[in-house]
Amino acid sequence: MKHFIAKIEPIVWVLFGAGFMVGSLLLPAWVFTFGIALPLGWVPEGALTYERAYALGSHPIGRLLLLALIVLPLWNAANHLRHFSIDLGGYERDGAVAPLLYAGAAVLSVVAIVAVVQL
Repeated sequence: MKHFIAKIEPIVWVLFGAGFMVGSLLLPAWVFTFGIALPLGWVPEGALTYERAYALGSHPIGRLLLLALIVLPLWNAANHLRHFSIDLGGYERDGAVAPLLYAGAAVLSVVAIVAVVQL
């Protein structure tokens, strides 16, 4: 199993890096919008309504953005948890932990793709 994980490692690192980028670029904007601007009344009335959000999410570009916002941080988290497990227990358990984490990220990615396509 370690051989298979070593083969897919470049793909996982690309997904990990993209997830890190998405999180570091969009999380501060989200915190500012919902944590500062909305309570202070800087956001126009009706800007965050369900109808507007649904229209943005159901557009093809919006769907791609939603997929990126959901799927890429999953792979980022899986890779971080794998290396955290290595730090705690060494490489002995990596053969069991890495496939479990990456399979979980893959399954949740498929679930997210199905959910976003059905919008």
